[in-house]
Amino acid sequence: MGRASGRAIWLLSLLVVAGCLQGEHRGGRSAPARQAKLTARTYNSGFPQAHDTFNGLSAASDGRIYYVLSSTAVDVGAQMYVFDPDSGQIKHLGDLTEACGEKGLKTIVQGKSHAKFVERDGKLYFATHVGYYAHVGGVEKMGVPPEGYKPYPGGHFLAYNMAAGRFEDFGIGRQGEGIVTMSMDARRGRLYALTWPTGHFVRYDLAKREMRDLGPYFEEGEAGEGSTYRKICRSIAVDPNDGSAYFTNPAGDILRYRHDRDAIEPVAGESMEKDYFGQYDPASTVYLAYNWRQVVWRPAEQVFYGVHPSSGYLFRFDPRAVRVEVLERLTSEPSKRSGMFDQFRYGYLGFELGPDGRTLYYLTGGPIAGDGRDAAVNHSDAVNAGKKSEDFRLITYDIPTGRYRDHGAIYFANGDRPAAVQSIAVGKDGTVYALSKITENGSSRTDLISIAPVSPCGG
Repeated sequence: MGRASGRAIWLLSLLVVAGCLQGEHRGGRSAPARQAKLTARTYNSGFPQAHDTFNGLSAASDGRIYYVLSSTAVDVGAQMYVFDPDSGQIKHLGDLTEACGEKGLKTIVQGKSHAKFVERDGKLYFATHVGYYAHVGGVEKMGVPPEGYKPYPGGHFLAYNMAAGRFEDFGIGRQGEGIVTMSMDARRGRLYALTWPTGHFVRYDLAKREMRDLGPYFEEGEAGEGSTYRKICRSIAVDPNDGSAYFTNPAGDILRYRHDRDAIEPVAGESMEKDYFGQYDPASTVYLAYNWRQVVWRPAEQVFYGVHPSSGYLFRFDPRAVRVEVLERLTSEPSKRSGMFDQFRYGYLGFELGPDGRTLYYLTGGPIAGDGRDAAVNHSDAVNAGKKSEDFRLITYDIPTGRYRDHGAIYFANGDRPAAVQSIAVGKDGTVYALSKITENGSSRTDLISIAPVSPCGG
């Protein structure tokens, strides 16, 4: 190697190190984030009715990105698509109401999928949810069918065969209720779900073709009133070693489904009720309280990493030591400096472990510079993100080194900001994908966006 080449590499290394030190820290007080901007590319899947989508997005082993676009209409169901990064092409895979065998039945349609895909033997497993709601006292309730329509039949467990291009329906989890949370023990072939609005835990055994409802674990769930109201957990954490499935309730209890007993029991000696997370009323209709928001499994450590919704704190949950360890506030730098909760009081679902097995990716809100303190307040009328402007920012956290980095606010090429971002997938090359509200030619829809790979500066 010549002197010129060696010097160029040395200078490039210095630039990379310098870049990692801006908006990044290892514990303690954060340095102010640089005013970086990320430009996201937008796509048009051809579904103009698409509404806010929660989860419903995953990267599969074939290198492609699979996603569901939701609908709030009584007669327009959610649609499933696949994006091929190599060709840049989007393909429509199907209507979820039709995949559930309910096309033409005049029931409230399958308007959403509120679950990330879980892959097993070339199939993507997921579940459907209701998208047609009524708002009563600022709280979402099951929509009443208009004249000529029948009530919502219930959310289905589904699989999509990637090679054959076909759906497989495993039936309704609980009659008349959507599936708001789903996960899977891919090793043992069991699907787990929490239903909405009453919060029943349901499991389906693929080998036995057997559905079982293990009962409610959230008082009367989101169908309750007053002291019986409870927000339902949005993430079921599955330990692939023993098949245990963990979820929380608003009081902070950690509950464990035991595969060996086909039963649920509370986890003794640990709780999600932490002073750092804040103080909440478990019956609150405003917050998810002490529920965790999103949880992922890290094989290298055999532990879970998760984020608490309102506070944005990152935590590690070790199921063998039965310990929850609070690590770092994973919110954006502007949010940390404001000292306020972010706008969306339920927290953000865009939390994922990257393909390198060590980098956590998080899409979260942040107050807009110049808007002052008010932009970071949890407004009582802001049920959904996007009702008041906020930045969406990409955060990475390198687990082995504890390095946090705020990569800056995300913009579209036309200068607009993403909105209502509650999903994330990370491609094999590090490209970050999400589903966001997009406004073009005076019309708004939710659709796929992508952000070019960033350097998380790990290791």
